[in-house]
Amino acid sequence: MDGMSGPHVIRGSVSLPEAELMWRFSRSSGPGGQHVNTSDSKVELSFDLARTEALPEVWKQRALQRLAGRLVDGVVTVRSSEHRSQWRNREAAAVRLAALLAEATAPPPKPRKPTRIPRGINERRLREKKQRSETKRGRSSQNWS
Repeated sequence: MDGMSGPHVIRGSVSLPEAELMWRFSRSSGPGGQHVNTSDSKVELSFDLARTEALPEVWKQRALQRLAGRLVDGVVTVRSSEHRSQWRNREAAAVRLAALLAEATAPPPKPRKPTRIPRGINERRLREKKQRSETKRGRSSQNWS
């Protein structure tokens, strides 16, 4: 893979291993001139998430769970055809895959700690609500004829 911009980091020191990336190229119907129909500019990048050794086991299980709807036999696939050049589409697909894996392996958010509404705030809300009710009741009790 000559000319690629180096390893695509997922998070920390973990990056996508080049040996485990499977590339597929095909003709794309994207933008371009006369030559576009004869050049292979659509890129499909596949990564075997279920069998990879590059990710820590905890990350791998988390990603398999979160990406379950996108996986086909444990393989996640990303497509790119927005550029005319195959090289730029390869770059875009690799960056997209790295971002997808970074999001899928992120630690779960901290659970929300339920808090009570302070009594003063609740009392003020009820007082204002009663006041509003009185205002509206005062409008309807008068005979406007």
